[in-house]
Amino acid sequence: MSSTRVLVVDDSATMRALIRHALTADPTIEIVGEAADPIEARQAIKALDPDVITLDIEMPGMNGLDFLDKIMRLRPTPVIMVSTLTLPGQAATIEALRLGAFECIPKPSTVGGRDTLSLLPALAHEARRARPQIASGRDRHITAPQAKHPSWPELVAIGSSTGGVEVLIALLAQFPADTPPVMIVQHLPAAFTGSFAARLDRASPATVVEARSGEPIQAGHVYLAPGGRHMTLRRAGSKLVTHLSDEDTVQGHRPSVDVLFHSIARVCEGRVTGTILTGMGRDGAEGLLAMRQRGFRTLAQDEATSLVYGMPRVAWEIGAAEKRVPIGGMVKAIFN
Repeated sequence: MSSTRVLVVDDSATMRALIRHALTADPTIEIVGEAADPIEARQAIKALDPDVITLDIEMPGMNGLDFLDKIMRLRPTPVIMVSTLTLPGQAATIEALRLGAFECIPKPSTVGGRDTLSLLPALAHEARRARPQIASGRDRHITAPQAKHPSWPELVAIGSSTGGVEVLIALLAQFPADTPPVMIVQHLPAAFTGSFAARLDRASPATVVEARSGEPIQAGHVYLAPGGRHMTLRRAGSKLVTHLSDEDTVQGHRPSVDVLFHSIARVCEGRVTGTILTGMGRDGAEGLLAMRQRGFRTLAQDEATSLVYGMPRVAWEIGAAEKRVPIGGMVKAIFN
């Protein structure tokens, strides 16, 4: 297997050395270049074509988030943000994920040691595997649903991973205020989901909350699975209620899209729509297949508009998704 080629971008020579040390502890990772600012980084990206980039936020000449936006629009490449500003729950973290960052970790000085940088080799390898699936032409135009119609689903379930933060913000901004109940699993660390739910709530006409166990679902509400906990639906008399659990990870994930979708297939009736958005791996594909086998409507984001065409690709290949939809038409496909 060829090495994972990484470009390190940080204005601090000390920090670049620490990142280099952490990455080169893995012999299959090669540091192909370093840059102290976005101008140097731009030249290095063109010359070196790295598999993965590590990027600071606070740099001279251009804010790292602005540079991340340019990378993802002009030359999409997996980017791992390493910054004092990417603490869990901070606005910069959510913004970086929205713009398409593969992952965000804090610099070691913010947590008292090198432990955070020890995550870098594994993240770099995961990011490299995602690179071939990154789409260069992402359609960000979202078409809103038309006026309420009897064919609207009674429940909407959505699963997403890498690239999903930006897509969910755009989608939910177009959901109607009186939306049917919406259940979402987005792969995020536990410390991030509360602030992400608040970000979605500000963007959407509907009410977006981080789900709590035993809560009856209701129209006009969107329920985001908390990081580190599986979310399922259960019946309580005539009502459907959320249930959270700390059971084992499924395909490395907790929360798992598969766990949510399988629970919906078990307990729900009527008009239900399941949707898989951009993400690496196959989480959600089997659960979506179970939903389709129950007669529910199932959708998958298409390749051209997926940042990472992994989860929706598997769903399509195994026959779980009845239709592939560009993100610009996803809201209309769900509601009309």
